[in-house]
Amino acid sequence: MKTGFKISITLILAIMLSLDSFAGKRVVKLTVSEADAMIYVNNRHVGTGQCEVVIPSDQCVTVKIEKLAYLTEIIKYCNKKGSPEPPKTQFVQMERDDSWDASEATDMVNIDIEVPTGKSELEAWKLISQIVTNQFDVIEVTDRETGYLRTAWVIQHFKKNTVRSRMIVKLGSNDPLTYRVKLVSEQAGQPDASVKSEELFKEWDRVLKKYKEVIREIQTRLNN
Repeated sequence: MKTGFKISITLILAIMLSLDSFAGKRVVKLTVSEADAMIYVNNRHVGTGQCEVVIPSDQCVTVKIEKLAYLTEIIKYCNKKGSPEPPKTQFVQMERDDSWDASEATDMVNIDIEVPTGKSELEAWKLISQIVTNQFDVIEVTDRETGYLRTAWVIQHFKKNTVRSRMIVKLGSNDPLTYRVKLVSEQAGQPDASVKSEELFKEWDRVLKKYKEVIREIQTRLNN
């Protein structure tokens, strides 16, 4: 009986403490401009498009709002002494992701594309070099003898992302003459990333629109 009594007292105290933490809670009625945007509170999905965010007494919560092609919104609410009081209602106008709008999805990125040609090695190499240099200003490595060409990274900064792109060309075979062409596209997921920050960049299945036709142009011109 004594053991059961102690457990009951402990349970009651736990419930009282829990209730006490919510006694001074604050609630924010959150509405998002995009009705299908996903809303997370402390990494837990709590709603889509709108929800009530509960901030327990003496605590802070982090709200994350996500939707494909839009910039992720992060909001922190605190219910602590000395902190600004959370609003009763808040409307969040989501902003388009400018890196998304400047790019498009493709299955021809970050993979070697085989490009056979009936042209002579000299003519094919001149064409490849011309097409690549029309798109990329700086050639980092070029070696006709081995059939290898690599451009320097071209970096472009966006509001909340950094994208880097480059071209790599390798000789596939001499008979028949074939080249392997690769358009590399990577994103850092944060603005103002240095092109040398290797640890930040990951392969991206999208390519900046200004480079979207470069591989098709190589394929077309080497087969004409």
